[in-house]
Amino acid sequence: MTEGSVLKSLLALSVPIIFANILQTGYQLTDTFWVGRLGTVAIAAVSISFPFIFLLISLGGGLAMAGTILAAQYKGREDKKAVDHITSQTLMMVFIISIVLATAGYLLSPFFVNLMGVEPSVFSSAVVYLKISFIGTIFMFTFMAFQSLMRGVGDVKTPMYIVFGTVLLNLILDPLFIFGYGSIPAFGVGGAAVATIGTQGLAAIIGIILLLKGKHQIQLDLNDLKPDVPLLKKMFRLGFPASIEQSTRALGMIIMTFLVTTFGTLTLAAYGIGSRILSFIIIPALGLSMATSTLVGQNIGAGKIKRAEKIAELSSLTGFIILTLAGIVTFLFAKPIAAFFIPGDLETIQTSALFIKIMALTFGFIGIQMALSGAFRGSGNTMISMVLSIIS
Repeated sequence: MTEGSVLKSLLALSVPIIFANILQTGYQLTDTFWVGRLGTVAIAAVSISFPFIFLLISLGGGLAMAGTILAAQYKGREDKKAVDHITSQTLMMVFIISIVLATAGYLLSPFFVNLMGVEPSVFSSAVVYLKISFIGTIFMFTFMAFQSLMRGVGDVKTPMYIVFGTVLLNLILDPLFIFGYGSIPAFGVGGAAVATIGTQGLAAIIGIILLLKGKHQIQLDLNDLKPDVPLLKKMFRLGFPASIEQSTRALGMIIMTFLVTTFGTLTLAAYGIGSRILSFIIIPALGLSMATSTLVGQNIGAGKIKRAEKIAELSSLTGFIILTLAGIVTFLFAKPIAAFFIPGDLETIQTSALFIKIMALTFGFIGIQMALSGAFRGSGNTMISMVLSIIS
């Protein structure tokens, strides 16, 4: 990753990351697809929950980013002992924080849903879905830490294979738990959340087992879980701004959802579909951003500053081109995309299609911003990427 063609290195890392992130988003898209068969109220319940789940994902991803940055830089220096130590400390930090967030989120779920001002018909289903989703925070954060650490050392395929298998399993389990089958009772909206945390738990367990075996460039040593306070402080200094950066988009979604809720259940459902599409479309830019962080980190660790700068420039251009093309396609097919998620409800489809078209016009600029943020993160300047995200 510190030699040869920059473009080849960028693609070699980003393509598997993009594919893994597409699959990761498949959890939410699968939930939306099957829950949509229950009607507009059910879609609204999931939609009201999604910004809070997205906030969780953003917090976890940001904290785990410290592992990516440090693992990449020490990988560039070929210091495996330091990489292994960072692995233990990252997992310990993320695990403790996930327990705190899971507990708080579960207890505060009714408050969060009530805060959004949803209609009574939506409230109970939204609370059930959100509570179950918060229980899965521990699994979600653990696997994100595993992904980030593997990405830091340049192994992006192993997490991709794990996500691929668990998303396929989720696709099968979703309708079983939502609608019931044989001796399996129908859990309705809550069934989608049960299926998701079950498969996320499996992914986390597989990730930990692989780290313990140490066959993928990283060795997790359970005896190395004693807190290294100076390192944890450094990781927090890197991870906290990254968490704020990634959380600003989620917080923006929460504010928007709060405002949209005042227009009624139909508009909320339409907005929820559009938000899912946005989270799916920006995946290529997110993949490029993550690959850029790894490559910039490894090259800075190896002392190749000029190559790191070239990586940032090429990533920005690539992100702009890919997302502009994605924006054009999304704009042209906005109505069929909306209809896929909630067939038969013409008014919701039309409202969602309009929202999707407006969003599509901004995709190219999102590509540039995310690529540059990835470069700053890889260099360890997470504060700059945080400021860029807050401004945008």
